[in-house]
Amino acid sequence: MEAVVSAADLAKTRRQLTESGRSGKLDAPALRQVLVDLHEFWLTSKGAELGIKPHSGFAIVAVGGLGRGEMLPYSDLDLILLHDDMPAERVSEVADGLWYPLWDANIPLDHSVRTVPQALQVAGDDVTAALGLLEARHIAGDEDLSTLLIGGVRQQWRNDIRTRFPEVVAHAQDRWRRAGDIAHRAEPDLKNGRGGLRDVQLLGALAIAQLTHGMASLRPDSPGAGPQVAYTRLLDIRTELHRIAGRPREHVQAQDADEIGAALRIGDRFDLARVISDSARTISYSIDVGLRTAGNALPRRGLAKLRRSPLRRPLDEGVVEHSGEIVLARNAIPSKDPGLILRVAAASARTGLPISASTLSRLADYAPELREPWPAEARSDLLVLLSSGHHMVDPIEALDRTGLWGRLLPEWGAVRDLPPRDAIHTWTVDRHLVETAAYASAMTTRVSRPDLLVLGALIHDLGKGRGADHSIVGADLAVQVGNRFGLWPQDVAILSDMVRHHLLLPQVATRRDLDDPATAESVVETLGHNRVLLELLAALAEADSLATGPGVWGEWKASLILDLVRRSMRLIDGEEPSAPEPLTDEQLATAAEGDFAVRLVRAEGQHTYRVTMVAPDQPGLLSKMAGVLALGGLRSHSACAQSADGKAINSFLVVPMFGSPPDAGLLRQQLIAAIEGKIDVLARLDARERDSPIPTIGTVTTIPGTVVTIGASAGSTDPEVDGAGHPKNAVPALFAVAPPRVTWLDAPAGEAVLEVRSDDRIGLLSRVSAVLERHGADIRWAKVSTLGATGVDIFGLRLATDTDAARAELAEAVVAVCPPPQPVREEDGDGPQSYGGTGRSGVPIS
Repeated sequence: MEAVVSAADLAKTRRQLTESGRSGKLDAPALRQVLVDLHEFWLTSKGAELGIKPHSGFAIVAVGGLGRGEMLPYSDLDLILLHDDMPAERVSEVADGLWYPLWDANIPLDHSVRTVPQALQVAGDDVTAALGLLEARHIAGDEDLSTLLIGGVRQQWRNDIRTRFPEVVAHAQDRWRRAGDIAHRAEPDLKNGRGGLRDVQLLGALAIAQLTHGMASLRPDSPGAGPQVAYTRLLDIRTELHRIAGRPREHVQAQDADEIGAALRIGDRFDLARVISDSARTISYSIDVGLRTAGNALPRRGLAKLRRSPLRRPLDEGVVEHSGEIVLARNAIPSKDPGLILRVAAASARTGLPISASTLSRLADYAPELREPWPAEARSDLLVLLSSGHHMVDPIEALDRTGLWGRLLPEWGAVRDLPPRDAIHTWTVDRHLVETAAYASAMTTRVSRPDLLVLGALIHDLGKGRGADHSIVGADLAVQVGNRFGLWPQDVAILSDMVRHHLLLPQVATRRDLDDPATAESVVETLGHNRVLLELLAALAEADSLATGPGVWGEWKASLILDLVRRSMRLIDGEEPSAPEPLTDEQLATAAEGDFAVRLVRAEGQHTYRVTMVAPDQPGLLSKMAGVLALGGLRSHSACAQSADGKAINSFLVVPMFGSPPDAGLLRQQLIAAIEGKIDVLARLDARERDSPIPTIGTVTTIPGTVVTIGASAGSTDPEVDGAGHPKNAVPALFAVAPPRVTWLDAPAGEAVLEVRSDDRIGLLSRVSAVLERHGADIRWAKVSTLGATGVDIFGLRLATDTDAARAELAEAVVAVCPPPQPVREEDGDGPQSYGGTGRSGVPIS
């Protein structure tokens, strides 16, 4: 490199290097390194000329890009002239000699003149200055003076981080609000946006404070491969952006994207957008983990020092909450429990708590692949995850960033970070699918198959990015996915038809004459006169539109689709009235054991059991049986209530909340006590909710189906359990995603059939049954199923008073005991935000 004797030569050489980069002589990393060497050489030479030498009492310290060794073509020079309390005249002479040549050469300069105490004071008062000084690097002059500053800033940062951490978080959140989320911006701010370069630099600052491990890489097979790789990608893109724009710029604009992609050998602007999204999401995940880890690592102050260690609260089999995170129980063995990944994700979605990074790492290293077809337990946990509204976004993102989501759904790789071809879309294709499922989860009580609704929403665009009609390709993929999930063949067919025809209703409703009878007839013929498929497509059309972008779903479009659906429904034959299933041999054998009998056997799945309960038929019996199971820590996934020879014979498919189920003999004793009035089941359920309020972590509120234990024995880190080995004071969350829906179905004369669709709640079947019985309704039979987090319960009744008014009053009373829907989330310019009061890092937002 030629000697640089003036600032004009420096500016000229900068221009030459940038132009040589355009011609392909220097790639982005090489250009940055040459620019660093160039500026160091000039500053060292100029400093020596001005007397800035070892032991001179002066030093040149670089911060910003030069401090990090990452000079971009049009980066500012961020310099500090450090002096050891030298005379003012001498300081002014040296400063003028250093700054004026740079100004005269029009080289952008951000400068300051400080003593070490002055610089430390600035760092102590201003978090932005502190973050900058943490990247300071000695360039020329008195190295001892630079070392004193650099060491002092870092020591001060470590000493003060306990009190400054909230300010650091607020500073980052304010930057994110201004710049937006890089992964989902049309013109992302690579430097300041969420998931950008500043976030990786913040991770470095937290590592200096000894609160995190900095940029520890994810697994090599994880998307993005880790924050350091993602950081380098974004830095290369920013370098080319400077070079192509010919000026300092942080936003990647459409007109420059193709040229940047070509220069970096990435591809066209769509390929570039995919790389940016992937890198930003990797960094976003890393900063979430870093801030959460740092917050948990902070030393306690005041009375907090006297508190016991955080309790480990059980949430599901092998899954507990500890220090505000989802972690594995001590006895959990990931290598022997393939379904553990989904139970962890479902627990995170239900509670709003983040999954611990160490837990994700253990699962990635040791959890085996789920065998195909999936067991019913794994499918149920997936449905719980997909039924949790926008709470599902963060756990799915965490699984995806650590390579676990791709194991569950290998087809996801084709749409991961895939940019939309239509500007009307807000999200990348994979995020659009998750958003659609989140919106669909609020519509699960509208349809008879909520499980197929959320599954169809998750995969409806899975065929994109494969070079053919995504609806046709996606329909074939849906068959593949449905078979893997273990759906029945007829359900696989419906799922495939949902994907194949997910655009049918919007296209027909907005493009054809609805008054023409042929319009509805064509829809009905296309769907094979399938009423279930029609209602699923109607809900999916709304969820898909809401997840596309602002203004896509409105009153006009909604009214057209609703009109089309109504006309089509009238052409489809009515369904046969619901009827009870015949009794099985197992049920009859249990009934023969005596007046009171309880049989508990393991069903399909590692943690699923079938409980058959028999007792003399009498009013209120179903409520008591279901309540006894709920108090025993058993969640009912399905139930069938019938009677024969004066006995009620009720079967329940249950899953323990945690651990093993109680003994059948204990359940029998509790059932007899409940029937004899010695145990008031509903009163105990009510007392548990009233006396044991649902805990929150920060400002995160628990949500549907959550089971949280409160109260542990003194000095213990494990939950207090009852005689049956179940957590005491386990209470459900009372907030639902979808509103409850109560419908009277067609029934033979003299009978009434009531369908209740509601988000699940521990003891819900007991409460609904009690309401029916209090209103004089004789429950002749019942079929209960829980599909994910949504219950679809059908009761065959004989009403004491069968009038429209009586039915309306009964329906209103049933709705009153169902979980109410949670408030609608707030939105900002970056699209949907999570429910609750935290940012994605789990740090409370004031």
